[in-house]
Amino acid sequence: MRRPVARKLSVLAVSAAVVSVGAAAPPAAESTAVEKVPVAVGYGGAVSSVDADASAAGIEILRKGGNAVDAAVATAAALGVTEPYSAGIGGGGYFVYYDAKSRTVRTIDGRETAPLSADSGLFVENGAAIPFAEAVSSGLSVGTPGTPATWQQALDKWGSKRLGTLLKPAERLARDGFTVDGTFRDQTAANETRFRYFPDTAKLFLPNGRLPVVGSTFKNPDLARTYAELSRKGVGALYRGDLADDIVDTVNHPPVDPSSGWNARPGDLTAKDLATYRTKSQAPTRTSYHGLGVYSMAPSSSGGTTVGEALNILENTDLSKASEVQYLHRYIEASRIAFADRGRWVGDPAFEDVPTKELLSQRYADSRACLIKDDAVLTSPVAPGDPRDPAACDARGTAAPTTYEGDSTTHLTVADKWGNVVSYTLTIEQTGGSGITVPGRGFILNNELTDFSFTPAGPDVHDPNLPGPGKRPRSSMSPTIVLDRHDKPVVALGSPGGATIITTVLQSLTGFLDRGLPLVDAIAAPRASQRNQTTTELEPGLYNSPLRARLEAIGHGFRLNPEIGAATGVQRLPNGKWLAAAEKVRRGGGSAMVVWPAS
Repeated sequence: MRRPVARKLSVLAVSAAVVSVGAAAPPAAESTAVEKVPVAVGYGGAVSSVDADASAAGIEILRKGGNAVDAAVATAAALGVTEPYSAGIGGGGYFVYYDAKSRTVRTIDGRETAPLSADSGLFVENGAAIPFAEAVSSGLSVGTPGTPATWQQALDKWGSKRLGTLLKPAERLARDGFTVDGTFRDQTAANETRFRYFPDTAKLFLPNGRLPVVGSTFKNPDLARTYAELSRKGVGALYRGDLADDIVDTVNHPPVDPSSGWNARPGDLTAKDLATYRTKSQAPTRTSYHGLGVYSMAPSSSGGTTVGEALNILENTDLSKASEVQYLHRYIEASRIAFADRGRWVGDPAFEDVPTKELLSQRYADSRACLIKDDAVLTSPVAPGDPRDPAACDARGTAAPTTYEGDSTTHLTVADKWGNVVSYTLTIEQTGGSGITVPGRGFILNNELTDFSFTPAGPDVHDPNLPGPGKRPRSSMSPTIVLDRHDKPVVALGSPGGATIITTVLQSLTGFLDRGLPLVDAIAAPRASQRNQTTTELEPGLYNSPLRARLEAIGHGFRLNPEIGAATGVQRLPNGKWLAAAEKVRRGGGSAMVVWPAS
């Protein structure tokens, strides 16, 4: 049942446009104490992130004539200062770009890679998997960073400003400091024990041996100097030279406090691993949903294929007319099935035969959609299908496991006055990454390699996500851009949250496109996340609502998750206006800004 979407979206645009005139960044000379609001409407471009200082950095670049790519890099660099436990130059990510002139979407895979010496036994010790918590805070977990190379690749292809210019706001923020909020303090407190294992991390993030105080100014002069070095020398300085040597030494000889008793297992990262790292420019995934084009990341991320397959499963359901229970039931079951296929088929395509085209075919989605019943719930784990040879309603076979992914990461979304759009998710994996700070450099190294499966799932299960030399671990990051029938942007969004990224993006998209919610409300709506597990995670707004009992009556089981994701997005409005939207509450609320607010 295909429905016209254009009229509905124009209504959404009008209703959303009157929500708020929003906020704009102050001129560069003013204080960085910027008002934090979740929605803004105006002209000249828009930026949405989790942090006001970071959004202001992007707006500063747009005001100086930079384009969406320039502003995205500036925002990301600032997030490396204010969100150092979620992102930074010690990590990686996925960059999705819409070019207004050609009306095309392109992507950069800046995912971290395993050392060239890695094999399937990377996390196996004495015949058994290393405990996850021990693997995280170790050199073994650190992959070759991809974020700096992503920035340079994006600028070389589509940017208009020099990297040094774009790093200036972040360098200034690191040097002069930002105001500590409750989220930053809480995240530090959650990591305090393991941060104390590493003296350089403790010195930086536990000033004077104590947790940072809310309202105090937090400075990172080491990171300011590192950004200044990258400005002078280019990002090649991180992959060759003294900075590269510092990273290698830190991974292979983690600077642990001997008195802590912590076994910070060394990694095996080499200068060659850094020198040979390359981003991948590749075509996005594309799914047609009710006449719209939904574009996202292809593998090594599973985001585009899994969100896309779920949308295809929902294609023939009119979610706009469904009751709230029917909508949530269908959404949960589509997620369950798509995750079953993700676990079996998606890994790094340089190592695995990933049937991306087949996973995104409507024919395959239809063969899986018939498993969904309105009055019953599928039993998890659901077995994967075979997209290469679809069989209707086939539920035979053995399910692949869902590997754990940290719930940190951050997402930013940018649009410019020319109509270019960026949806960019970047990460150091879980909150606080590996916990290991490169001495004197001011940034934490990632723990992305723990996104690999530690051991094979079993003799009858093929797992495409085991470690390998130079291999990219599977990700769930789902930076997404939706285009209309004329290949013009409708909305762009994304989220952090580990494997819940996929369900957050899927639920936000269906809330906006199908349920008629303004973008900021689609982002704020209480979330459910089903990842082919026996129970579905619910945020309190659903867990404590009457909807839970009505879904349980069908057969659903639930468990409480206090917070799922932290999305940001932008929406194109008529007459050159943009709407930026962020979280109202999650992670302390996000920051939406436009260059010139509408009156």
